[in-house]
Amino acid sequence: MVCILYVIAIGTLLGMAGLLVERLLPATTTSRRWIWCIVIGISVTVPPIYQANHKSSVHDVLEQHVVNSPVGHTVGTASLSALDQGLAARIESLNPIIERIWFIASGMLVLWGLATAARVYFLVARSRRQNASRAPSIVDGVPVVVTDSMGPATVGVLRSRVLVPQWVLALPRVQRRYVLRHEEEHRNSRDSLLLFVASLTLIVLPWNLALWWQLRRLRLAVEMDCDNRVVSALGDANAYGELLFRVAQAASRGPRLQPAFLGAGMLERRLTALVAPTPLRHAQRYLLPTVALGLLLLVLAMPHPVLIPRHDANVAVTSNIMQHSR
Repeated sequence: MVCILYVIAIGTLLGMAGLLVERLLPATTTSRRWIWCIVIGISVTVPPIYQANHKSSVHDVLEQHVVNSPVGHTVGTASLSALDQGLAARIESLNPIIERIWFIASGMLVLWGLATAARVYFLVARSRRQNASRAPSIVDGVPVVVTDSMGPATVGVLRSRVLVPQWVLALPRVQRRYVLRHEEEHRNSRDSLLLFVASLTLIVLPWNLALWWQLRRLRLAVEMDCDNRVVSALGDANAYGELLFRVAQAASRGPRLQPAFLGAGMLERRLTALVAPTPLRHAQRYLLPTVALGLLLLVLAMPHPVLIPRHDANVAVTSNIMQHSR
């Protein structure tokens, strides 16, 4: 239980630092995704490393505070009594229940991912069979799979494919080029593989609410990076923004496909970043990196908390050694 709260706290602090660093980037940058890759990487590696090499007993910290504090011994004593061995044991007794829920949640995520992948596979295969004789496989120089209504999107991990619905082919050539270029940028950047690898962390840590938030920010960063590359190549951010809104109205309710032209509930933020980005104030240029650095230092300075007092932990370790030596 304490470990879960610690991991979520670490992820939240790192996510806040990532937001501040992302805010510092120019509106036209295409490197947002790497900020969140680093944030996610630190979030999942620091807790286990600190649990093995840099941990601290909550009981011992409070005890030290009582000894050194000139204010009210009574409050300190009450805090310690609330963390006696009995309470610690009761909290630790919840671990088997938490582990069962953990395994069930991880299993459900695996099944959901496999079911979604299978559904997309069969829909793509059916679209290929139905449209093989009447739809082109290359549109404006981009290899595509034409579907009845699914997409536009890029699917596949090792071999990405661009899916475009029939109505995209009917768009004016200029608008169609935006849609196809967007998906081709995803395919060339292997964004599907990046998001797939990042999403695997949820199977290991499905209870980590901070990690869910970080992955959502990563998906948004991937879409915004792609938007900027498309506008840089084809120009006219306003026309591209209008097309985003039009596609949002026309898109169907298909399986969740990422990365896709629309993203997932991120349209307003993407339009704002494209058409009307908020400039940084002079003070923010100094304040944001300072706060972000402070949050990072706080994370690095936070030891992994444990409930068992240090002397009890030493006794437990000695007892285990003696039992194994018999």
